[in-house]
Amino acid sequence: MGSEIDVISISSPPFEHHQAVMTAVAAGKHILCEKPVGIRLADVEEMTAAVERAGVANAIAFEYRYGSALQALKELIVNDHMPKLRQIEVTRFGSEMRADNTRPPSSWWYDKTKGGGLANAFMPHIVDLALWLGGRPAQSSCGFLRTANPTRTAPDGKTYPSNVSDGCFALADLGDGLAARMTVDGTMSIDQSTIAVHAEGRTAVASGAALTDLNLFVVEGEDSSEYELKPLKYAKYANVFYSIPHFMALLDDFAIRIETGGGTCPTFADGLAAQRVLHAIGYEA
Repeated sequence: MGSEIDVISISSPPFEHHQAVMTAVAAGKHILCEKPVGIRLADVEEMTAAVERAGVANAIAFEYRYGSALQALKELIVNDHMPKLRQIEVTRFGSEMRADNTRPPSSWWYDKTKGGGLANAFMPHIVDLALWLGGRPAQSSCGFLRTANPTRTAPDGKTYPSNVSDGCFALADLGDGLAARMTVDGTMSIDQSTIAVHAEGRTAVASGAALTDLNLFVVEGEDSSEYELKPLKYAKYANVFYSIPHFMALLDDFAIRIETGGGTCPTFADGLAAQRVLHAIGYEA
């Protein structure tokens, strides 16, 4: 009797993704994989080619795309309300990696070779949002990863080394006159997320304390207006975890991909596009 499993969800640490994905592909299963797809660009290229060759439905957990403000921002671009795009800015400031923030040690999170740090936790989302809003992969990228606090302090007062990034900074050329600036910094005094799309005639800005809690404003000349956003379908589940409503929307989209081949969920190809930017700024085991 064959297995009744249809989908494999891979939510292990990044250094374990390659083997899990290749095993799932060999079994002919549809795949939902956490970000980043892997810790080496060559592995991600191999995984992406494998899922495409196998023809299995696939998705990467870039769930922040499904926020109301970002969906509205994407619609503005797709419907040509932001002609002549020139810059996309995606920035996430946090305080979780400040020197005075005590954090327990981990078997992998503070080890670059295993995919730890903010380059793993947040930068893939930031890069994906920039490329998704721009509608294409980066033609070229540059930037760097920074470790401002190489020594961490545990809640019991003991210290331990950390070689992972607490800041990630990237600049990408998306072609046709469009640039993208992408930043994650976990050493800030505030928690703030900003996603801004700048065209020659107007600017649209989604901002808030977190990527899951954004308001959207459009600025044209001296006039500005706030968009009324659609409520999230699964908003009530935010009390379980803040990004659950967004993740459930991604699962709905993935189900459509499995059933019909349609849907717009982020794929391994999108994960590979983000990985190439990460690779350019130094994310490699």
